[in-house]
Amino acid sequence: MDAYRSLWSELTGWESFDQSERWRIAQRVSRLNELGFDIENMSISQDDAGSSLRIQPKVVDAGHHTRRLLRLTGIDAGENQARRLLNDLDSYRAIQFPGDDVDEDMAAHQWLSEVYDPIIRSIPKEYRGKLEAAEIFHQWLEHRAERSREEERDVSREESLESYIEHVLQHRRDEAVVTGPPTEALTLPNPTVELNWRDRI
Repeated sequence: MDAYRSLWSELTGWESFDQSERWRIAQRVSRLNELGFDIENMSISQDDAGSSLRIQPKVVDAGHHTRRLLRLTGIDAGENQARRLLNDLDSYRAIQFPGDDVDEDMAAHQWLSEVYDPIIRSIPKEYRGKLEAAEIFHQWLEHRAERSREEERDVSREESLESYIEHVLQHRRDEAVVTGPPTEALTLPNPTVELNWRDRI
């Protein structure tokens, strides 16, 4: 019963924290993903003073994120990538338009132009071939969230991007090199020694 109540609280419960601890949004989503649940969006509200946030997740069916991200942004990504990008989009929407019933498509367009595209354009040209754009953004988000958790503060976009490029991206091999040419079939010689089937029993 205690385990059920704990799971139910994680799935549906409200969580409050200070405005300076927005990294806790990603932490809550990560815990739910580890439990095997996908999140459609977060209900996020601010107190009257604007100093604290309250969040509540909404759980959805698998595959939902890939379809939703493609519909809103035109980005075709895997489910894990899409989930992470949408989490960032929803956080951006809640922070930029607190309490407003802003159109989802408009918020997605603004997120693309103010967050996603600038990050991708900031990647040095010599590193852009290492990963697809959606994967670069996904990994940068994870890197930023990890640093924010470790340091218990909101690591800035510029600081986390510089850190990601220096410590993660530049050390990766290009996808084309990793993937390599198609593997050819190998023909193995047939054994010359005949075995009696009775010997295998």
